[in-house]
Amino acid sequence: MSDEKVYSEEEILGKLSELPGWELRDGWLRRSFKTPGWPHTLMLVNAIGYRAEAGFHHPDLEVGWARVVVRLQTHSAGGITDKDFSLAREIEELSTWTPGEDSALEGFPKKWIR
Repeated sequence: MSDEKVYSEEEILGKLSELPGWELRDGWLRRSFKTPGWPHTLMLVNAIGYRAEAGFHHPDLEVGWARVVVRLQTHSAGGITDKDFSLAREIEELSTWTPGEDSALEGFPKKWIR
């Protein structure tokens, strides 16, 4: 086991208020993303994989046609740690980003990842 702080269920639920759409289920931080379809699912999985590898902390992913489920837990610590919350924030930011109103970019014309 590592020396990292493992959060209690009560602490996790409090911290989840900062991560809308994420939940605690069966000892994992979990979030399901809906995508416009298979190409977007693959792009999202690759983007998550890139961030996870750069941070050297790896989620469990379930991949479907228009869906990606992310599960986070620090295996070496036996629970949810700051690593999981940090990666969840990174995943949330990259997954839901769209151009702002002041951007020259128009954004994807259909429903984006949600």
